[in-house]
Amino acid sequence: MLRRIILLAAFLASPAVWAQTWVQSTGTAADFALAGPAGAARIVVAPTDAKVVGHAVRDLAADIARVSGRAPALFTAKDAGAGAPAVLVGTLGKSPIADALAAGGKLDLSALRGTWESFVIATVDQPLPGVPRALAIIGSDPRGTAFGVYELSQAIGVSPWTWWADVAPARRDALYVKAGLRRSGPPSVKYRGIFINDEDWGLRQWAAHTYEPEHGNIGPKTYTRIFELLLRLKANTLWPAMHPGTRPFNSFPENAALADEYGIVMGSSHAEPMLRNNVGEWTDAPDRYNYATNGEGMRRYWEERVAANGKYENIYTIGTRGIHDGAMQGPKAVPERVALLQRIFADQRALLAKHVNPQVDKVPQLFVPYKEVLAQYQAGMQVPDDVTLMWTDDNFGYVRSFTTPAERTRAGGFGVYYHVSYLGAPLSYLWLNTTPPSLIWEEMKRSYDAGADRIWILNVGDLKPAEIGTEFFLQMAWDIGRWRPDNLPDFLKTWAAREFGTAMADDIAAIMNDYYRLNFQRRPEHLQWWLPKEQPRRSPMTPAQADARRRAFADLRRRVDALAPAIPVASRDAWFELVAYPAQASALANARFLAGERGDRDAAEAADAALQKLTAHWDGGLAGGKWKHIMAESLPAGEWPSFRTARWTMPAYPLQPPATPTAAADTVLEAEHFDGQRKAGAASWQAVPGLGTSGSGAVVLVAPGGAGIAPERAAADAPRLDYNLHLAQGGMLTVRAQLLPTHPGAGKLRFALALDDGGPQIVEMANRDGGAEWAEGVLNNARMVTASLGWAAAGGHVLRLYAIDPGVVVDTLAVGTAGP
Repeated sequence: MLRRIILLAAFLASPAVWAQTWVQSTGTAADFALAGPAGAARIVVAPTDAKVVGHAVRDLAADIARVSGRAPALFTAKDAGAGAPAVLVGTLGKSPIADALAAGGKLDLSALRGTWESFVIATVDQPLPGVPRALAIIGSDPRGTAFGVYELSQAIGVSPWTWWADVAPARRDALYVKAGLRRSGPPSVKYRGIFINDEDWGLRQWAAHTYEPEHGNIGPKTYTRIFELLLRLKANTLWPAMHPGTRPFNSFPENAALADEYGIVMGSSHAEPMLRNNVGEWTDAPDRYNYATNGEGMRRYWEERVAANGKYENIYTIGTRGIHDGAMQGPKAVPERVALLQRIFADQRALLAKHVNPQVDKVPQLFVPYKEVLAQYQAGMQVPDDVTLMWTDDNFGYVRSFTTPAERTRAGGFGVYYHVSYLGAPLSYLWLNTTPPSLIWEEMKRSYDAGADRIWILNVGDLKPAEIGTEFFLQMAWDIGRWRPDNLPDFLKTWAAREFGTAMADDIAAIMNDYYRLNFQRRPEHLQWWLPKEQPRRSPMTPAQADARRRAFADLRRRVDALAPAIPVASRDAWFELVAYPAQASALANARFLAGERGDRDAAEAADAALQKLTAHWDGGLAGGKWKHIMAESLPAGEWPSFRTARWTMPAYPLQPPATPTAAADTVLEAEHFDGQRKAGAASWQAVPGLGTSGSGAVVLVAPGGAGIAPERAAADAPRLDYNLHLAQGGMLTVRAQLLPTHPGAGKLRFALALDDGGPQIVEMANRDGGAEWAEGVLNNARMVTASLGWAAAGGHVLRLYAIDPGVVVDTLAVGTAGP
C-alpha cells in the first residue's frame, strides 16, 4: 500500500495530471463507472460530516450533471439503499463511512490519519454491506475531504474557474475512474489564500450593481462564490476586501458563519489587527486610533471582534499600523515605536487567551513587517516565538526579505504576502494581470526554500482578471515541487488545454507567453515615463525599438484574431475573459501610446476607440451581462492622483526621440544561453525559462541554506557560467548587465565577471527600497550595472559569470569595446 501511495502521489504531483488521464470516457471492468448509459453513480455522505463536505458534494453532483447530462442522486449513510455502485465521501473521525472503511480493512488509511488537509481517492470492491463497488473520497480533515471532492470535479473536466471565468466543461457521454488509489497532501504551505484589495472600481461596483444589488456592496452572495473558488483551488484562507466604501466583512452577521461552513480560515491584512476593518469599523475620531494615548479604547475595539469571532477558525494579525495602511500613530522615534508595539503584542495576546484559547501559543497569529514596520523589526523588535512572521514583496513582485538561518528556529514559522495587483507608488497597476508565472515561481520558490512555508497570501486586487496568476501561486503553495525549471513552460500549455481543449493549447500558450513577455518590459498601466507631479516626457525608446514593439503587439492581436473563429460557442466568454481581452487590450494600449509618441493622431485615436469598445463588452453582451461593472481600464479622474497613470491623451511633449545616441554593444548575450557551467557543491546558477524582459529566460543563483560565496573565493569556489564571444575589434571591454530588481536576503546583491582567465571583478547592485532607482527598476522590471574589464584583443574570448550572493537574477549581458 505504501508503494502505491508513493507512486500515485508522484503521479498527482506531475503536471500531466491536468490531462486528467485517470478519468476517461471509456473504461474496463476494473474501472469505476461514475456516469454512463445506465445513469450516474449515487453519492453517499454522512450527515455527521462537516458542512464544507456537504457543499463540495452538492457541487460535485452538479458538475457531473453538467459534463455527462446525468445527475447523481445524493444519499445519507442511512438511506443509501443497496445494490448500486456509489461514491462514498467522508472525513476520518467525522463520518461513519470513512471510519467503517478504515476499520474494515477495505482501504488502508493509516498514512492519511492525522495529516493536514490530505485526501485519498480510491476504487474499492465490496466496501460496505450492500455496496458492491465504490469510489471512496476520504479526507484526513474536512477541508481535505472537500479538496478530494473538487479534485474529482477537475478530473472530469470542470475548471476551478467554471463560474468565475465562465469556463464551460466539454460534454462527455461517459465517465470512468481508473482503478487504483490516488493520494494528495499534505500541502507544502499550511495556510494558502488571497486578499481582495483595491476593489473600489471593479469587484465592489460589480457586486453592488450587478451580482447582489440587494446589498449594494460586496456581501454574503459574493463571498459564497469566493469561498467555493478557494476550495476548488485547494486554498483555505481569505483576507476580505477592506477599502473605504466597502462594507466590512463582519458587518454582515452571516459572513463569518458562511466562512466557517466552507472551511475558510479568515484573516485580515497587515494594516488590520485582530480581524478589524479599521476604515469601516473605527467610529471614534481618527486621532484616537493611537495606542499610546487611547490604549483602553483600542483594546475594547479589538476585544469586541475577538469575542464575537473567536469560535471560528481564524488567523489573527497582531500589532498595528494606521487606520488605512498608514504609519502607526504615536511615538515617532524607532525605539519608542518598538516598545509600544511589544506592549500591543502582549495586550492582544491576552485577549486571544481570554476569548479563543488559554494556550495562546496554539492560536494562529501573524505579524507583517510591512513598509516602515520592517525597519522597526530590524531594529530589534521581539515578536513572540509562536507568531508567524510574514515577509512581503515590494508591491511589484520582488520579495523584500528572506528568512535567515538564525531565524528558522521560530515555532511560528514564516510566510509571504505577495502582489499581482497594487495601488501605490511609483505607479499603480490595477487593470490587467501581467506578472509572469516565471517571476512568481522564482521569488516564491526562493522564499519557500528559505523557510516561508506557513502562510502565503496573494493580493489579487479585484480577482478578475488575475485568474492565471492566482492559480499558479496557489498551485505552488499546494505542491512546491509541481513546477520546476524543467517543466515551467508546460504550465500555460496545461492550463490552456484544460480551459479550451488540447487542439489549440500550444497556440494559446504561445500567445500568453508573448503577452507576459511584452508586458513585463513595461506594464500597460505604466505607459508613461514620468511619475505623478512630474512634467510629461517621452519614452526613452528609439524609433527602431518603438517600431519593434508596435509590430510585436500587432502580431499578438493578429494571432488572437486568427484563433477566435475556432473557439467553440460555449467557450467564447471564457476566451474573451482569459485570453482575448488581456492580449488585445494590452496591445491596443501600446498601439495608442506608440502612435501618439510618433505624432500619428489618427492611428492613436483609432486604437483608443477600439480599446474603449473592447472594454465596453464587459458591460454589454459578455456572459449575458453577468460581468457588468467588473472592468475599468483606469481609476476614475481625481481618485488617488499620486498613484495613478494619467488618462491617455495625445502627447503635448516633444515627439522626436532624444539626440543622445545609444551606445551599441558588440554582443548581447541572453544569460540562460551559456556555453559552459561549473557548479560548486550544492550552489549553482539555475536557468529559469520565461523569466526576464526578453522572455526567453534568465539565470538565478540557487544556494541552499541562503549562504553565498565569499568574494575572495570567487575564482576558486563560486558557481560559474561561461559565454563564448567574438570581438570584431580590440578595445576597452565593458559589460552592461541587465538584472531583475530583486532584493538581497541580507546585505548586498553581488556577482563577479571576468574575461578568459582574468581575475573576477566584483559587481554590486544597490536596491534601496523606495528610492528613485528602485522606482525605475520596478517600472522597467530591469536594473543596469556596468563593469569595465580592461583591454581585450579582437577575436575569440570567454566571458565568465561568477555567483556571489543568492537572489541575483541576470537577464542579459551586453558586451562592447571602445578604442583607447
